[in-house]
Amino acid sequence: MGIIKAVCISEKKGTVKKSVGSARLIEDWGLENDAHAGKWHRQVSLLSYEAAEAFRAKGAPVTDGCFGENLLVEGYDMKSLPVGTVLLCGDSVLEMTQIGKECHTGCRIREITGDCIMPREGVFARVLRGGVIREGDEITVAERNGYTAAVLVCSDKGSAGEREDKSGPAAAAALKAAGYEITETVIVPDDEDRIYSELIRLTKSADLVITSGGTGLSERDHTPEATLRAGEKNVPGIAEAIRYNSLLITPRAMLSRAVAVMRGRSLIVNLPGSPKAVRECLDYLLPALAHGMGILTGRENECGMT
Repeated sequence: MGIIKAVCISEKKGTVKKSVGSARLIEDWGLENDAHAGKWHRQVSLLSYEAAEAFRAKGAPVTDGCFGENLLVEGYDMKSLPVGTVLLCGDSVLEMTQIGKECHTGCRIREITGDCIMPREGVFARVLRGGVIREGDEITVAERNGYTAAVLVCSDKGSAGEREDKSGPAAAAALKAAGYEITETVIVPDDEDRIYSELIRLTKSADLVITSGGTGLSERDHTPEATLRAGEKNVPGIAEAIRYNSLLITPRAMLSRAVAVMRGRSLIVNLPGSPKAVRECLDYLLPALAHGMGILTGRENECGMT
């Protein structure tokens, strides 16, 4: 477990970051009001508190944020964590994308001290799920559970590029936070045959396939039909439980036709197309699903067996 020692931002590029105590992480963007946030792979920069303290111990006149770090983290040697590591802090989820970087031109720390630790000690991440992050918050590395998962988004507009899909990234973030390795995230039109073909393909390599969209009453909603075609065994309790939990949030949940099925040793679960609903459903589903995945894949014994 690690601790956030400082949260830092700079409102203009080329200026030193300042500690602000707390800030909001925005999904697929970075820290709110930080000049280096954006739709790229280095949305948030992190630095080990211990590395910064060792540099300070040499007499270097540095303060929090001086190395360009957004988050100063105590308890982890950040550079030793592999790319792809998922970090959890409250409701926020980060995925490491890069270790180290070239020092930018005009680095003030290098000008003053002749050295800068960010190129060799700093790491970068993108925001899979947003939330408020504060000094003193715990930050942990998500442990992989050994299962693979794929996300299939069913959307005419999303597949045509007419609307940005946010449900797929929301599903992937929740799955990664639960320890799943994501094999693919795919967007297809609301076409039953196309959805069916993708489900057949994805279940060849993924233990769990989560679909988003196409579960309502529209003429173009075909996801349940394609899922039932792909399935070999029905698992009605999962869909029923998700609907029950969703009904506690909105009565419109009764309009969902979502299903869950097994195909071989893979599980397919339909979810709504709303990013908010996807998060709510997976937050409810994934903790209970852990044992079921073990039974399905043959890694755990049946209930009641020793």
